[in-house]
Amino acid sequence: MRLGLNLGYSGSTFTLNLPLILEAERLGFHSVWAAEAYGSDAVTPVAFVAARTERIRLGTAIMQMPARTPAMTAMTATTLDQLSGGRFLLGIGASGPQVVEGWHGAPYGKPLGRAREYVAIVRAIWQRDRPLEHKGAHYQIPYAGPDATGLGKPLKSILHGRPDIPIYLAAIGPKNVALAAEIAEGWLPVFFSPARMKIYQPSLEAGFARSGGKKSLATFDIAPTVPIVLGEDAAACRSAVKPQLALYIGGMGARGKNFYNDLACRYGYEDAARKIQDLYLSGKKAEAEAAVPDALVDEIALCGPRELIRDRIAAYKEAEVTTLICRTSQPEVIRLMAELAL
Repeated sequence: MRLGLNLGYSGSTFTLNLPLILEAERLGFHSVWAAEAYGSDAVTPVAFVAARTERIRLGTAIMQMPARTPAMTAMTATTLDQLSGGRFLLGIGASGPQVVEGWHGAPYGKPLGRAREYVAIVRAIWQRDRPLEHKGAHYQIPYAGPDATGLGKPLKSILHGRPDIPIYLAAIGPKNVALAAEIAEGWLPVFFSPARMKIYQPSLEAGFARSGGKKSLATFDIAPTVPIVLGEDAAACRSAVKPQLALYIGGMGARGKNFYNDLACRYGYEDAARKIQDLYLSGKKAEAEAAVPDALVDEIALCGPRELIRDRIAAYKEAEVTTLICRTSQPEVIRLMAELAL
């Protein structure tokens, strides 16, 4: 099992823990990943890290598809890949309607169909077989809408990039997971519980089947981001993870349209998910955090003393996780994980 390091996204200010990144590279970590929500972007940190490292791969987890045209994403990926010597990993995702419509001012629409077209366009740009043309439900290239000038023409990328840059899709819903298995090289699940792998297995198998026999677990990268907090007091370590769970389950979406709340329900925490959302949307954030079950934290994170983390690593290997992306700011965590997982 390979290891990655998740850099997260910004709060009110943005900094990078460069010593931690360099230590991860020294320890043989496979990759480092940057995220974005509605503050810092995912691309700038990756470029910064690329200039200061030599071997570690560089991923986006994720670049929001509604924020960029497919062509812009393809251009950015190729540029970063060439500047880094072929180390770039393109992680993309649909985000959610709260961010897509509330921040980017774009319609959320039908993310599954859009993602399929998006990946096809990106790959076509990288292949450079012919000038780019695409006529789909979500994208028309060249643009031919009623307000078009008529001057657009099919173009081919000036930059000759690597045609097989790996693409990872962020997904937690059944149809999105199946799509990732069908069209991508990897899957970026959030709040992943190795004990619940059976929930995801049918979607993965359906996606592999739709690939026409080209895909299987043998070549597919399952790469969850896992919060890790090392310390003797397991309860205190869990408390460091609960604010993010409360935010996502309670506030990252509306009632009836919160994918993370739905996931907690699929894991069997219906009552807790409802309570967390009620408290969070009522402005009672501290109470929402307190309502996050310890059992849920233990399913999706590694929290506590060294021995506990050591014992729980086996569950990720049994779930056939191929790249465990560590979300931590503790140097001692990445050293421990290198010892246990590499």
